[in-house]
Amino acid sequence: MTHDGDDIPLGSALDPLVLALDIGSTATRGGVYDASGRQIRGLQHKVPHTFTVAPDGTSIIDPDQVTSEVEQVLTTITHDSRLGTRIAGVAMDTFAASLIAVDKAGSPLTACLTYADSRSADAVTALREELDERAVQQRTGTRLHTSYHTPRLRWLTVAQPHVVAKAANWWSLGEYVLARLIGNPLAGTSTVAWTGLLDRTTGKLDTELLAAAGIDPDQLSPPQDMTRPASSAAPARWPALAKAAWFPVITDGFASNIGAGASNATVLTAATATSGALRVLLDGPADPLPLGLWNYRVDAGRTLLGGAINDVGRAVSWAQSTLRLSPELTAALTAPPSDATPLVLPYLTGERAPGWIGGARAVFDKVSVATDADVLFRAIIEGVALTYARVADELRPAAPLVVEVAAAGRVSNDHPAWLHVLADVLGRPVTHVTRRRATQCGTALLALDVLAPDVPRAPRATGATYEPRPAHVEHYAERRAQFTTVYDTIVRDR
Repeated sequence: MTHDGDDIPLGSALDPLVLALDIGSTATRGGVYDASGRQIRGLQHKVPHTFTVAPDGTSIIDPDQVTSEVEQVLTTITHDSRLGTRIAGVAMDTFAASLIAVDKAGSPLTACLTYADSRSADAVTALREELDERAVQQRTGTRLHTSYHTPRLRWLTVAQPHVVAKAANWWSLGEYVLARLIGNPLAGTSTVAWTGLLDRTTGKLDTELLAAAGIDPDQLSPPQDMTRPASSAAPARWPALAKAAWFPVITDGFASNIGAGASNATVLTAATATSGALRVLLDGPADPLPLGLWNYRVDAGRTLLGGAINDVGRAVSWAQSTLRLSPELTAALTAPPSDATPLVLPYLTGERAPGWIGGARAVFDKVSVATDADVLFRAIIEGVALTYARVADELRPAAPLVVEVAAAGRVSNDHPAWLHVLADVLGRPVTHVTRRRATQCGTALLALDVLAPDVPRAPRATGATYEPRPAHVEHYAERRAQFTTVYDTIVRDR
């Protein structure tokens, strides 16, 4: 049996230990890490899940189901008696931009709305008429979009007024889980920032948006940095956590950057999970802030600049489940680019950066009877790369210090040959970060910065660096122009 380079036996682990939880789009995961950031062999567990989706833009998950998954992970991981009470902290990240209404007792009044729920598209349109969106973005670092609280709350006021009337608090998924586990909905700064309501400079809630959303500030949890864990007692069924501090829940985007080794302004992370993003960590807010990007405050001194893409691994999974693909896809991924390949705009669940059209849907252009499944898969994977390039175009002037693109996530690990396509599309080298569960690891590393600041961290594991090929770069420059034309004709004016 083979192991990751940073996967070690418990007997070799350095104290203190951290248990990191990662609630993603496809599963709830957990694992134990030692003080150097190495994962402990055998102390991991994963519970798969899926979002419930519908053609009207619904994208939800049951928060009690996820809480049960976290409990399963904690029970499975902590059963090893050799752990004793060596776990000094529990840290959690979740997919960003989730929303749950809860009553005074903390019971859910709604399902958890995920980042991909686009039912508030009409509210976005109305808010763009009422508010100065550019001014909103400069304050909060976010556009008006279906991923954020203001349009969602406006939509819920009309669609489910009884829920809004009964709601005592509006929590993220991670806050809900922590409230169930330890009675304390600890919200990290990044979690509150992803609501779209937090001023990226002051760290305070935006009064104009609160008024537009129709909620009071005390209905939201106050933002807390990871430097302030709570000493809340763990339930007795997990004695291994008896001495553990519990950290405020953070967003997976922040954790992913740290796990990929992108902890400063020189490294741009290409996250390639179910959803994706290009992100760079900055000291202070981005100035100027490009119109197509977000800039979230993640702690007292840093912000995260970038843009998110709804459909990356989701687009790959859709192709694998829908098309009759060859068992081995390497040939489709390594073939030279061709003008005969269809052009795909892979907006299966809407667009975030840089156009922010929540109601956008996928476009398949120039598909003919001669287009077989593998060619269409190649078109989809190229379309995903082209969506990254649209974000990269806006990032370049705002993040001039970037010298490396680090790609991490399921799609990179499952289909590393795709990274050569991404390098060709971006026109710059892309390094494959092979560390498994990079997001979960990043969450552990942020906790270790508090619990074990003086212990040297193990280096990240990397694979090949893919250099752009000049002839391919030229081909994809033309493709990008075609993508823009189709986007402007079909998606933007939809």
